[in-house]
Amino acid sequence: METIGFVGGGNMAEALIKGVIRAGVCKPENVFVSDIRAERLDYLTKEYGVQKADNNAGLAAKVDMLVLSVKPQNMTEALESIKDAVRAGTLVISIAAGIKTANIAAVLGDAAIVRVMPNTPALVGEGASALFANEKAKLMLKKAEMIFSAVGKAVVVDDEDLMDAVTAVSGSGPAYYFLLTEEMIKAAVELGLAEDVAKELVLQTAKGAASLAGSTDEEGESVAELRRKVSSPGGTTEAALKVLATGKFGPLITAAITKARDRSKQLSK
Repeated sequence: METIGFVGGGNMAEALIKGVIRAGVCKPENVFVSDIRAERLDYLTKEYGVQKADNNAGLAAKVDMLVLSVKPQNMTEALESIKDAVRAGTLVISIAAGIKTANIAAVLGDAAIVRVMPNTPALVGEGASALFANEKAKLMLKKAEMIFSAVGKAVVVDDEDLMDAVTAVSGSGPAYYFLLTEEMIKAAVELGLAEDVAKELVLQTAKGAASLAGSTDEEGESVAELRRKVSSPGGTTEAALKVLATGKFGPLITAAITKARDRSKQLSK
């Protein structure tokens, strides 16, 4: 079984570690992690039985797949620490937002690199991740897909420029749903419901709607059709949707996601 190493042991790295072990992609003894926080390494080794590395270079020198799970602002330092240690044939996987494969290759050389945009629901095994592989990594892409499929669903994009759109849609996407949920709870309280009741109703509605949309999509039924089924003519749902339409809800969502995409492009430069 191949080995996998994580440079950085934050929340997303923990989600991936938990996922690959649970899915049988890697055994705990074949998972290595490095982090500047000794207490974080102690926690990960105790919780999951993984192996801690003394430094980034030592970790990079011994693994077949290397996940760069550091913050974008720390990527340059992380790459410099491993540039002379990464073995030929190692698959390098980056989950740092906005860092292009060419930027990584500029430091590591002719490496097989997969850039991934995961999102926070990976923490509960329901993530949405998009992957882009540079030319050298294309034949190794399935390995990266296995890692991210262990914490949700993974898709592949063929054009790296589309990763900015992915960042805007699914990377930032959970926050849009959280905002809608937050506002629905506030509205329910204003209409007289107790906050705990409002929260329970709204959270379960969000969970149920997402589950229903996912299951019916597999059967070929679109979310637009689901919306139409709920919206009886002259009924309460239709009344609410008319208010949203008057407020240009659809164009507002498009404008917001486009703005997030544009900001991602700026950051990647």
